[in-house]
Formats: sequence, structure tokens, C-alpha cells
Amino acid sequence: MWTYFGVAVGGAVGCCARYGITQLVQQMYGRSFPLATLIINVMGCLLMGFLFFETLDRITINPVLRTAILAGGLGGFTTFSTFAMESILLIEDGEIGYAAAYLLLSVFLGLAAALVGVYIARNL
Repeated sequence: MWTYFGVAVGGAVGCCARYGITQLVQQMYGRSFPLATLIINVMGCLLMGFLFFETLDRITINPVLRTAILAGGLGGFTTFSTFAMESILLIEDGEIGYAAAYLLLSVFLGLAAALVGVYIARNL
């Protein structure tokens, strides 16, 4: 139960951080390009890559706290970081075909699903 609580708290912190950074970047640079999302996704990937292995190999922390940070905090901040980490783990495991399929399917099916959602919303 504590893990779920940790993920919920971490998620709330991650979501608030995402919102705050989005507001700041959009105030500074405008909205003509999704710079805020790009920055957040890249930051999330950097943090996920670093913290995933740092807390696995070098720093011993409570598993609940680790899950709260990685799944909750970074998951709330950006799910793109999880996508990137899962892709890296597949590659490291030698599952190049699965990694390629996961990358391609995630991008193309994600875009296709978004287009279907837009179509449905506009044609209700």
C-alpha cells in the first residue's frame, strides 16, 4: 500500500513540476513550437536514465522511495522517460528486434491513435 501512496505523491509532484516548467517556458519563448514538452521529455529521459541505474547500482534507497521517484515522479513528469528507459533495457538485453518494434509501434500507433481520437472528437 505504501508503494501506491508513494507513486501518488511522486506523481503529484511530477505533474506540478511539468505544469510549472510548461508555464515558465511558454512565458519565455511562446507557444509557436512545443519547446516546453520537448524540454520536459528530454529532462525526464536524462533523469530516468541516471536515476534508474544510480539507484540500482550505486545508491541503496528504499524500494518504495525508488518506485515513488521513478514511476511516480518521473511518470507524472513525463511518460516519455519510461518509454526511453524500456527501449534501452530491450537493447541492452539484446532484443534489438523487440526494441525496434516497440519504438516504431509506439511512435506510429501513438500518432494514429491521437488522429483517431481527433477524428472522433471532431465528428461526434
